[in-house]
Amino acid sequence: MTSRQHPDDNPVLHQALKCARAGWPVFPCHPGRKEPATPRGYLDATTDLDQVDAWFSRRPDLNLAVATGAPGPDVLDVDCRGPRAGGFPALERLRRAGLIQGTFAMIKTPNRGIHLYFTGSDQPSAHLPDHHLDFLAQGGSVLLPCSQVGGRRYDGRNVAGGHGTLDWDACLQALGPARTPQRPSPAASPALRDRLGALARRVAERQGRPQPPEHVADEQPEHEGAELPEHEAGA
Repeated sequence: MTSRQHPDDNPVLHQALKCARAGWPVFPCHPGRKEPATPRGYLDATTDLDQVDAWFSRRPDLNLAVATGAPGPDVLDVDCRGPRAGGFPALERLRRAGLIQGTFAMIKTPNRGIHLYFTGSDQPSAHLPDHHLDFLAQGGSVLLPCSQVGGRRYDGRNVAGGHGTLDWDACLQALGPARTPQRPSPAASPALRDRLGALARRVAERQGRPQPPEHVADEQPEHEGAELPEHEAGA
């Protein structure tokens, strides 16, 4: 493979090549958007380094997406609808049930939600609109850090020690029927995010590694671009 541009000068290409080398199938999306820039979307995702270079070496403005589900990651998409609605109450229930311990990356999304990354599985993708959660696995895709929508980037950090899967059937049992309406108090949503951050910091402290941001959904991380694939893609 002969790159037309050095990856260090093109963050999107650098991240795309890193993911492809780790076995995550990637594909391009239109600049600033979630829509695929290839005819078949996630079905065009590949780990072929020459193809990845051809897509991104001359188009550093493209967004970068990964096809979720093994061999890529599984991702829990937690939507944020302001202090009175969103997926954080449901996420807190999953945390209390001990179902999100395997998170290896926490990524802040442009709409102030979060993406939690897990080792990829053969589970199908699923959508829980009443809980404001999306489970992105087989048949899904997600934009990766270094992508942006509406001028706001996807940013975050890896979480030390996490390398497990998310059991979606167990999540469904833990959540049960959605409560209607879901109206936590204005102070509840920040508190839930604080507890989630505290959970990640405890995991990091046990491993003796750098800690994730205290307020993942609210604050900018100290540096941009989570170093996503390390050992997780081969787990």
